[in-house]
Amino acid sequence: MDLNLKGKRVLVTGASKGIGRACAQVLAEEGCAVTIASRDAAALAAAAAEIKAKTGAEVQWKATDLSQRGTPEALAAAVGELDILVNNAGAIPGGDLQAVDEGTWRRSWDLKVFGYVNLTRAVYAQMKAKRSGVIVNVIGAAGEKLNAAYIAGSTANAGLMAFTRTLGGVSHADGIRVLGVSPGPVATDRLLSLYKQMAAVKLGDAERYKELFKGMAFDRPATPEEIAWTVAFAASPRSSYTTGVVITVDGGTTAKS
Repeated sequence: MDLNLKGKRVLVTGASKGIGRACAQVLAEEGCAVTIASRDAAALAAAAAEIKAKTGAEVQWKATDLSQRGTPEALAAAVGELDILVNNAGAIPGGDLQAVDEGTWRRSWDLKVFGYVNLTRAVYAQMKAKRSGVIVNVIGAAGEKLNAAYIAGSTANAGLMAFTRTLGGVSHADGIRVLGVSPGPVATDRLLSLYKQMAAVKLGDAERYKELFKGMAFDRPATPEEIAWTVAFAASPRSSYTTGVVITVDGGTTAKS
């Protein structure tokens, strides 16, 4: 299916690896002019070069720490007019209420929550001026399938879901769509590393980590590309009546629970 995305100007945050990098590549394959951002300049440069080699697209990159005050606004100004924003930057550590101290809550929320909110505010103003644009927030299914052992992440994701639905419910008046894509477990480097550590302890062999996937939907996590394809479709004119919703991509785990 042609998603009618050719020539669209896109910014993807948290895009040096994982879901963000997959989103950037899929959107580049669809003909978008993509800018990727994260804190790691070397990883960004490598990702941009790899995406260009695979797609032939020119990919720009901006190294920035979106958890710092003023940087979301500065990034929006540096990138210029956008058609699509994909908010994806952020990782929140696990732990229950007593294990996660205030500093950890604030540092992780400065990136995953306030980074999303502040960059959305800056980009939304640009999009409102031209009365068109799409903002896709990549969130996380823990905001629906609440987990006390991941309390900071569940609470952040639930808040971002409310933010997305609230803004997306009225953004159509400005010609803008705001929606979310909420992944369950995804085979990122971070998740695979965690499962290898678990396999080393439980099975005595880190390379048997795939055995621990048994019980997941389809006995595996999603691939980053499976999330990216959903993001690309949701951001495209093929999904032009979709706003104010969060699309959960977790193999039915939340529905089952």
